[in-house]
Amino acid sequence: MDWELSKFGENLCEGSGIGELMDDLGEALAGGGDVKMLGGGQPAHIPEMDEVWRRRMEEILAEPGGMERALGNYDVPAGNEAFRVALANLFKEEFGWEVTAENFAVTMGGQTAFFMLFNALAGRFADGRRKKILLPLLPEYIGYSDQAVGEDFFEAIPARIEKTGPHEFKYHVDFDAVDPGDDIAAICVSRPTNPSGNVLTDDEIEHLREIAREKGIPLIVDNAYGAPFPNVIFSEVKPVWDEGMILTLSLSKIGLPGTRTGIVIADKKICRALSSMTSIVGLANPNLGQEIMRPLVESGEVLRLSREVVRPFYEVRSQMAQRWFAKYLPDEIPYYIHRSEGALFLWLWFEGLPITSKELYQRLKGRGILVVPSEYFFFGLPEDTDWPHIRECIRVSYTMPEEVVEEGIRIIADEVRKAYEEA
Repeated sequence: MDWELSKFGENLCEGSGIGELMDDLGEALAGGGDVKMLGGGQPAHIPEMDEVWRRRMEEILAEPGGMERALGNYDVPAGNEAFRVALANLFKEEFGWEVTAENFAVTMGGQTAFFMLFNALAGRFADGRRKKILLPLLPEYIGYSDQAVGEDFFEAIPARIEKTGPHEFKYHVDFDAVDPGDDIAAICVSRPTNPSGNVLTDDEIEHLREIAREKGIPLIVDNAYGAPFPNVIFSEVKPVWDEGMILTLSLSKIGLPGTRTGIVIADKKICRALSSMTSIVGLANPNLGQEIMRPLVESGEVLRLSREVVRPFYEVRSQMAQRWFAKYLPDEIPYYIHRSEGALFLWLWFEGLPITSKELYQRLKGRGILVVPSEYFFFGLPEDTDWPHIRECIRVSYTMPEEVVEEGIRIIADEVRKAYEEA
């Protein structure tokens, strides 16, 4: 039977960029043919981290009542009290933040946190007004684009592009264009930025905080890859927070994506609102990730592992992937890699690409290589925006085994070369 969908249903049920990405990721990880998954956000299986998770599972099983508590009990919607206390103590001791457990809310993954935050803060209000989320550095995370319950939900500002080397470029916030109107509910950035791996400097974050304070709106910082954990940032940055900010973290990129555990640090009122939404949407959050991570947070070991294991692993992988692109892409092709400052992927710009990035994606998919085309990351712009850059980039993950990444890069280079030669 062909049931009619509501407008909300149409927004969420009829396909999306993130849905296509996750379908491809699931197929690749399930062994669907000879597919090389270079597009998703799947973290690498770092042997030292996998050993930590195995050790923690064994400890939970050995502890009297440990397994029963992790698998057999509902927890409070805000998240496990001991876990939130441990987080508050960690951030207070390490960074001097004035936080308590009430400034923390656990969600069913970071993606769920943003669905709840965006729709609680923006959209249609009781008096008929509409408010939007401002994205000051486009391209921005693919997973935000279809999260709105309503329409016309985002306002985005294209990044300024600086070519910083023969085959390197970097995005910057165009602060001259960042002027939130009364219809802006919040400013949101990811740090490191997904998809480009750009890391906003401490000065840029402070500038955005000042703008948000002046307008009386929150600055939301998506810290899924950032400091202090998992700390996939290849430069030194200072974690910052105050009650005018909403900071989100996740256990996914440190190596626990299957536990679906997101963390929000915010004003107590926001955390209570998230707890209420969690109780309505899902009753409670998954327990296992919190149980696995709690003693690592209490001891501070999570910071050591992030600093000494996770960050170096991905920094080496990034450097290797860049060398492979330099090896396989001919110098005469006008390609630029965004300066790799963090996250799990490289962002490539093929200036003047004769085909769209979606066409390149389809060609590569036909050869068993999955990347993410750039069109999905440019949303919130006026419909008549004609910026060729939107169609000229791809996101390439370097988390898969080395031989898979190198062979995938070789095929990407071959397909790009053919596209330019055919033009």
